[in-house]
Amino acid sequence: MRVLVAGATGFVGQRLIRRLAETDDVIGLRRALGATELESAPARLTWRACDLYSARQTELAVHGADVAVYLVHSMLPTARLTQSDFADTDLVLADNFARACSRAGIQKIVYLGGLVPPTRPLSKHLESRLEVEGALAAYGASVVTLRAGLVLGGEGSSFQILSTLVRKLPVLVCPPWTAVRAQPIGVDDTVEFLLRAVHDEALRAGSFDIGGDTVLSYAALMEQTAGALGLRRAFLRVPYVPAVLSSLAVQVVTGASENLVSPLIDSLRHEMVVTDRTVLERYAFSRSALDDNLREALRSQAPTLRQTTRERTRQVRRKKEVRSIQRFVRPRSKDAHAVSLDYFSWLPSAFAPLILVEETAPGRWAFRLRFMARALLELEHASERSTSARSIYLIRGGLLVAPESSPRARLEFREILGRRFVFAAIHEFVPRLPWIVYACTQAIVHLFVMRAFGRHLERLAARDAA
Repeated sequence: MRVLVAGATGFVGQRLIRRLAETDDVIGLRRALGATELESAPARLTWRACDLYSARQTELAVHGADVAVYLVHSMLPTARLTQSDFADTDLVLADNFARACSRAGIQKIVYLGGLVPPTRPLSKHLESRLEVEGALAAYGASVVTLRAGLVLGGEGSSFQILSTLVRKLPVLVCPPWTAVRAQPIGVDDTVEFLLRAVHDEALRAGSFDIGGDTVLSYAALMEQTAGALGLRRAFLRVPYVPAVLSSLAVQVVTGASENLVSPLIDSLRHEMVVTDRTVLERYAFSRSALDDNLREALRSQAPTLRQTTRERTRQVRRKKEVRSIQRFVRPRSKDAHAVSLDYFSWLPSAFAPLILVEETAPGRWAFRLRFMARALLELEHASERSTSARSIYLIRGGLLVAPESSPRARLEFREILGRRFVFAAIHEFVPRLPWIVYACTQAIVHLFVMRAFGRHLERLAARDAA
């Protein structure tokens, strides 16, 4: 079997590809290839460079695989400026991957998601995990989702946050969410479940819970972590702490970014306990004890979140790229391409007499101010890569585009989640304006315009429904 792993550089993915390579040919996806990875790769592991934001690169990268494993979860920025929340970013990545798997004939995708509690409404983080499940299954593949709560591993961001709090704070303030029950699972056990799901040909589709043998509160988990570290900690239980204050305190102590901390804090109000035992009983192997998992996770602790966050910030600042993703309700009467053309006609009418949008040649569009001769932006429709469900416009030039902007810089409109939504996204764009000027002007104007266009589409959708 040839198994493809997206998210192969994550703390679960790294372990999984090495276990898979013992019996199967493995394709690991990563953003860029370095000599070190190529030299140290197991004999049956092949690395492929792939930017999952690029549909074309993803299609090339997944070619030849029999089964795909999807471990991608994007909660940290990949551009110097990201105008998107993690849920919309995750949907675009999952949609690209699912489309690519469909074209490559991959019939089975194994996905590591999150436990879904029976209580509603769900936090945005857990709702996003469910949406990704839907996006992966939207193009015909059988999706096997293993839903896990807290995965105990030294490189896991959630466990790093917990262990850093225990290490640094002699007194831990415990708001009510620390009494919520969880069922953590060790990273090696998680990998074992994934391995079995990959090789189990009878397990074709569905969502299944996985977890360890111990159910305990988050406060009890912190107490056990302190014990494993040999530290004495006081736990002060308080009746209420605002979620915003909890998030801010965690950011200050751990150095983790708001993008990472806030969604996780919001999800802690949900009880993360296994309710479906189908896979636990189907794959009845001996799972590691909680104490053993904690000791192993602490032993293999990765660089601190503060260091990781700083390094990621340095990386994205060097690129000077902008990524903007907005989700719109899709009017029933319009596919993605029709929405793109509607945007070109709506913009000059909504912002008359300032903006002029004109088709200067078949498939070529120019955006300019009415009192200026030169275009602010010049777009070319990539007709050979576009469909009615995904319309792509390459950013070819204009006063607002830096000379070093990628030739792949693009504006695209695509349908996602069974055509319920249309996403408008800008990728790999580098602005010409000095960064501080851009951030305070053009970036704000773009976001304002796209939100106004979203309201316009909502009115069209309401009219179609009526």
